[in-house]
Amino acid sequence: MARLMSTRLPLLLVWVVTLVGAQPRTSRARTEVLNVCMDAKHHKENPGPEDKLHKQCRPWRKNACCSTNTSQEAHKDISYLYRFNWDHCREMAPVCKQHFIQDTCLYECSPNLGPWIQQVDQSWRKERILNVPLCKEDCQDWWEDCRTSYTCKSNWHKGWNWTSGYNQCPVGAACQPFHFYFPTPAALCNEIWTHSYKVSNYSRGSGRCIQMWFDPTQGNPNEEVARFYASTMSGTGLRRAWPLLLSLALTLLWLLS
Repeated sequence: MARLMSTRLPLLLVWVVTLVGAQPRTSRARTEVLNVCMDAKHHKENPGPEDKLHKQCRPWRKNACCSTNTSQEAHKDISYLYRFNWDHCREMAPVCKQHFIQDTCLYECSPNLGPWIQQVDQSWRKERILNVPLCKEDCQDWWEDCRTSYTCKSNWHKGWNWTSGYNQCPVGAACQPFHFYFPTPAALCNEIWTHSYKVSNYSRGSGRCIQMWFDPTQGNPNEEVARFYASTMSGTGLRRAWPLLLSLALTLLWLLS
């Protein structure tokens, strides 16, 4: 029996270390997911009032992760923020561009994305958002308003030609109407920024999805959403541990049998 234990225990230890290492991790402690800013290119270190935020970024003026200058640049074509050209195929319809400006304002200004912040190893940021539950109406409206605009790619995070100093379509990528690359609202919202968003089945005002658009005179509804998901996350650690604990118990019984 001793010989059996000596041969199996090293394998068991390797297996346990592998399982533990595979458990999902968040990049921030539970106490740091509410009212926080990402560690990214243009974000402030901590959120705070910004009374002069520009146009579509104004909903966050009472508590923002973006500066006034960042909010102004978010409304410009090929701004210094990322040198991104919305009109890389044809001129983007103004109603479509409004959604991309609002998307930029949410990304740069919101202090309510903490539950979805993940660490990354990129030259221009150390953190990103992943699978933010975007309200279904916001996604649907974005898709509908961009149907007449054109693009040449389904993932806008990578694969562009940057030789001119701003993004251009890569060689061989054909410009097509948005619905060619994004046949559904979910395809647009989930894929365009490498799963930064994940379209939700919940509606605006439900307290269960992040709103890209909201009336600041009624308060910021995303604060409640962040609190809900932060509270949900606080109980995931123990639940994730149960399969591992059960497996360990069964393995020990096997070794002792």
